[in-house]
Amino acid sequence: MAVVEFEPQQLRLFIPNFLSLDECKVSFFHSFFLSSFFFLILILILVKELEFIHKSSSTVGYRPNVFSTTLSHLIATNSSHFIIPFIPIRERLKDKLEEFFKCEYELFIEFTGLISWSRGASIGWHSDDNRPYLKQRHFSAVCYLNTYGKDFSGGLFHFQDGEPKSIVPKAGDVVMYTADDRNIHSVDEITEGERLTLALWFSRDGSHDEDMKLISLLSQHLLHENVADSYLPLPASSNMYWFSKDQASNYQFGFNISWARLHVLGYDIYISQDSSCESDVFELLVKPVRLVRDNELLDQEFVNIMHALQVVHFYCWKGSALLNNMSNIDSKVLKVTEVQREKISGLNSVLLNDNDFASKVFCNMPSEEKGCICFDWSEVLAAVAAWEDYASNLSKQIHLQLPYWRMHESIYNVQLE
Repeated sequence: MAVVEFEPQQLRLFIPNFLSLDECKVSFFHSFFLSSFFFLILILILVKELEFIHKSSSTVGYRPNVFSTTLSHLIATNSSHFIIPFIPIRERLKDKLEEFFKCEYELFIEFTGLISWSRGASIGWHSDDNRPYLKQRHFSAVCYLNTYGKDFSGGLFHFQDGEPKSIVPKAGDVVMYTADDRNIHSVDEITEGERLTLALWFSRDGSHDEDMKLISLLSQHLLHENVADSYLPLPASSNMYWFSKDQASNYQFGFNISWARLHVLGYDIYISQDSSCESDVFELLVKPVRLVRDNELLDQEFVNIMHALQVVHFYCWKGSALLNNMSNIDSKVLKVTEVQREKISGLNSVLLNDNDFASKVFCNMPSEEKGCICFDWSEVLAAVAAWEDYASNLSKQIHLQLPYWRMHESIYNVQLE
């Protein structure tokens, strides 16, 4: 892994290909014979998992055209098991940052989040501690999860002074820097696609330790819950998912982002239970749903829209790998009736009343390879079973590791026998 270091007084570090073979625990002997192409494949596997988590779990973010997935939100929406894939990356980032800035055992992770910037998002010159309520932030780390020119255009990162002056994001690269006014920076406007990063902030103040807060939330959330039902997602309040041009929760304009992410992939939602266009938006989000594509309805009920969204994005993530599990799957597909079509249109008018706007916000780069082009309902059903195995396994891990986290007051990768 190539590391580009700068003079200590510049207080920043850029690391190309940080998410490399080391992340995948590949031995030196094997890595010596592996091509750079395989390096990229392994990086892709890692970042695609985080992309899946973000696109199936995110809420409206803190700035216009920005979307966010925080660890506390994952816990609140019964998706706490998705914390597991973050742990090794958080540990590596913290270790490297402490080593470079020579502050071993002094730092606490203050925030961890997946942040995506869609068309129109930008930010001018600022430091990451530029508000009174952010003064506890001492260091920043940004890990890029997709690539400029391939997944998005615009969105270049610039430092006001020093080197590197600008960073062209590439999946697997990391930039670390002090969060104060010695590292004032900006991000250009996104002009196409969706720019995705894993962002972490670090503090010397233990009262802002994210781990302690998360462990408390996990302890409360998992106290009366068994593993069997701990991975079925539950949406949060509806305004957390509602996106409009003026960032207001006005349901006359804009769209629900969970609904929109399904729609731009070619799906609609059918709710078989009695519901009308006048129904409360949150009530619609927690009702059982079925997937619709073109004039076909899959006779498979999902517990709510987030469940359907997670399965669809799992299908996009895994793609052809699901073919191995399709031998005994019989998909029951029905033709959509006129009555059902009217109901689907009515729901869209409530939750996706600005289709063109949604398509612009969640559009992909023309050159981006889409995982769902070769569509088959049998593969979607295979994704249902594979997603359940994946989520169930993560849920078991978090139940097993939580006692150790509580004992050490830290979230870390527990080596269980």
